[in-house]
Amino acid sequence: MNKLILLLAMCMTVNSLLAQKNKHLLDYVDPMVGTAGSTTLSALKHGEGGEQRANTLPVVGVPFGMTQWTPQTHTSEEKCLPPYLYKDSLLNGFRGTHWLSGSCVPDYGSFTIMPITGGLRILPSEIAVPFSHRDEVARPDYYSVVLPEYHLKTEITATARCAIMQFTINRDDSLYVLIMPNSDKGKGFVRLNRTTNQVEGYNPAYRIYQGAGKPAGFSGYFVVSVQKRITTGGTFSDGMVYKADSIHERKDIGAYIGFKLKKGETLMLRIGTSFNSIAGARKNMEAEIPEWDFNKIRQQTAKKWEQSLQKIQVTDNNLKNKHIFYTALYHAMQMPRLYNDIDGTYPMFAHQYTSAKLSAGKNYYDDFSMWDIYRAELPLLEILHPHLVNNLVQSIILKGKQGGWMPIFPCWNSYTNEMIGDHSSAFIASAYLKGIKQYDIKEAYRLMRQNAFDTAPAGDYRDGKGRRALASYLKYGYIPLEDAVKDAFHQNEQVSRTLEYAYDDYALAMVATALGRKDDFRKLMERSSNYKNVFDVSSGMVRGRYKDGSWINPFYPDQKSSYITEGTPRQYSFYVPQDVPELAKLMGGKDKLEIALDSLFAKGEYWHGNEPGHQIPFMYNFTNAPWKTQREVNRIRKEEYTDGPGGLSGNDDAGQISAWYVFSAMGFYPLDPVSGQYQLCSPLFDHVTVQLPAGKTFVINVKKNSSSSVYIQSIRLNGKNYNKSYITHASIANGGVLDVVLGSQPARSELFRK
Repeated sequence: MNKLILLLAMCMTVNSLLAQKNKHLLDYVDPMVGTAGSTTLSALKHGEGGEQRANTLPVVGVPFGMTQWTPQTHTSEEKCLPPYLYKDSLLNGFRGTHWLSGSCVPDYGSFTIMPITGGLRILPSEIAVPFSHRDEVARPDYYSVVLPEYHLKTEITATARCAIMQFTINRDDSLYVLIMPNSDKGKGFVRLNRTTNQVEGYNPAYRIYQGAGKPAGFSGYFVVSVQKRITTGGTFSDGMVYKADSIHERKDIGAYIGFKLKKGETLMLRIGTSFNSIAGARKNMEAEIPEWDFNKIRQQTAKKWEQSLQKIQVTDNNLKNKHIFYTALYHAMQMPRLYNDIDGTYPMFAHQYTSAKLSAGKNYYDDFSMWDIYRAELPLLEILHPHLVNNLVQSIILKGKQGGWMPIFPCWNSYTNEMIGDHSSAFIASAYLKGIKQYDIKEAYRLMRQNAFDTAPAGDYRDGKGRRALASYLKYGYIPLEDAVKDAFHQNEQVSRTLEYAYDDYALAMVATALGRKDDFRKLMERSSNYKNVFDVSSGMVRGRYKDGSWINPFYPDQKSSYITEGTPRQYSFYVPQDVPELAKLMGGKDKLEIALDSLFAKGEYWHGNEPGHQIPFMYNFTNAPWKTQREVNRIRKEEYTDGPGGLSGNDDAGQISAWYVFSAMGFYPLDPVSGQYQLCSPLFDHVTVQLPAGKTFVINVKKNSSSSVYIQSIRLNGKNYNKSYITHASIANGGVLDVVLGSQPARSELFRK
């Protein structure tokens, strides 16, 4: 009997592995993850408002595409309100969106298409219709939903700049299609072009953060080509229907087209988008979707996703972990966003409706949530997509040349000066020092150096150019509490700014020495230690400081403070990625660093949903207890990630939260991306193969003593014993094999020797 049970178990295991082997990686992705309120522990404790959602969308598109396509449950482009929320029960359209995935920002340049049956209705309250998640299919390459009240099925697939939709009716009825620019400002334009049998229009984009409310200098343009001849149509605005074929600069504008359909009949739309012009949107559509072939486009899009996901292949019996992993990898491939048309035309950065053209083979990108993604999302691309990274760096350099200053957080193709720090410098340093160099590094250095040493003229400064409070930082070696940091969306936050500027100075110093700029290197390295000036040795933490050198009183280490960005002094005290050993000395040595880390985790003060703490679990590698990195990373993976709609911890922030999981699941993380070192932790999967350029692979093999094995017992790199707590970028990029043995008990502390 026991033998029979064992045989059946073996057969079930073999069948499960065969099923996994034959399954496309795309099938493991669930775009609904992150569309509901977060259910993770740290988000529930530390998050507030929009921070308690991941703010992702179930988008259809391709990796890093220009326009994405999502079902819509909210009509506005309002800040921190994503177009789709899982909890909603009414659907009111399908949106071509430029929502910055996982962020608490507004949408821009978007438009919505809504099919309805029966009589013509135009008010949002009248066209919204109940829907059920049981009737949805959400995949990166395809979305569909059945709307019983309208007797309709909608299907969507997409390319980099375009989409194709089809509406299938299951009874004889009238079908109306509404096309609406989503301008909250009562702007925009839409026209029924009967000559081309198309609907075309635009929705102007407006700046946010620094320069908020000013025109961004471009629009979201669209062209909707209709498969059947348009015989009925018109326009509408603010509840009124008009016979005119065009309408603009009015509230809630849109166009409608109507058809008589038989049961089972399908209406198909081809849709092009552009940031340059209606003509550009039409060219993009004609190039990317030249035929009325829905299935062909879906197959092409699925193939692109499959190729991207296959960059990392994992083997494991735990299907849930594979679903979480490939969903995270999908989320890490949303941003930055492609901005140029198929012919290379793109809107010039920080200009007003002026276009430029790229040379062949180049692409231009925007929507860099830089404060977030320099930490792990961009370093992940440096491993998997170095050619793309060249284009990303070149895009940032172009922005600096066209706007006069290196942007700090370039989104909406404008200066925003959102968040703190100057992490375009950190990203470029990280890429350049890893050998990704196909751009003008001298021009990049000039722009980075300007940000680090010069304050922009008053008008440019107010417009968001240059580092905030740089004069104070240079004068005192820290930003004192008296400097309220005006002309910034994030005002005050003096200690956090000091810490992050110190890291950026270090990053630029590394480029300076690589370029032979010895004097700059010396000055910047001195400044990279400015974190010491806001570290209060008596408390063992960072603390607000006045011009006269005195510390703020009273001091509340575990309360959110005005001089800390989105966190507490205790949380931010660990943000010294450029020099953890020296930070340990400030705290009193390795043992004191370990005690400080223990205290943070014991108090429940680690907040995974916000980026400044992402390196913290890996800092145990700099103590005499590196096994605690292995323990804490394993715990965070279990507690802060799952496979349901609420399975992400706080805002995903353009893929940073997801990229953390991808890295940690492979068994390493870029605590300091500029250094080219990745801190080791316990890999999650039995086997990982990373596909690298030029046909190389980096393979991670894991041997576990039991299912509870999370502690590293031994490591071999390319067949040789390995005893460092980190692995270098070169070791990964050159290809090789990392063999890791895990056990259920911590290994000896001397396993890792620096």
